[in-house]
Amino acid sequence: MHGTLASDGNKTNLVSKNTDSLASAQKKSLKVVLLGLLLLSLLVLGEHYFRNSLLPALAPRIDGSSHPVAVKAFSALQKFDAKLCGLLECVNRSVSDFSAWKITSVTLTPENAGEGLKNLPNQSRLQVEIQNRLALPVLFPNLEISLTDAEESEIKVIALTPSEWLPIAWKEVHPDFLQQGAPSGEIFELEIPIPLPDDAAGYRVRIFYPQ
Repeated sequence: MHGTLASDGNKTNLVSKNTDSLASAQKKSLKVVLLGLLLLSLLVLGEHYFRNSLLPALAPRIDGSSHPVAVKAFSALQKFDAKLCGLLECVNRSVSDFSAWKITSVTLTPENAGEGLKNLPNQSRLQVEIQNRLALPVLFPNLEISLTDAEESEIKVIALTPSEWLPIAWKEVHPDFLQQGAPSGEIFELEIPIPLPDDAAGYRVRIFYPQ
């Protein structure tokens, strides 16, 4: 039997190759880790600097019209955003979003006139219930009441600002309501006295943001 014994030089080359392979693998792993940290940093900074436009764009509806997965995912994003704002300074701005509002009920009924209203002709009371359905605070819109005749022609328009249609008790508890907006999911039940013209036969209620 014959054999060849590896020389010390061959052993050295083998060890050198193994060392080079290990170093190369470590460099690749380090690059992957650094790239991941860079992407994570960009995501965190992007969420922080663009949060006032990103959050409203991603916010779901909380009235059951949005997918439950989207609601849970946005809730997790809000928790992350709250922790980030605990470390970095954040400025919260309520948004103007017409689609966030839903008029859930409207009723126009005769008013049982009290001492201060008994001399007003055709006095009625408009009961309106509206809700902020967005999962974020939303600036208050104006409220417009259109009275129509039997032919559905508009005969009178009553426009109310948030300061006029919001309940007094709610405004007293939330003095910064114009800047803070309506909390997510908040439902407002309004009772507005309306003097009706003699030829009034119908009405429409809408919400809008002034130009």
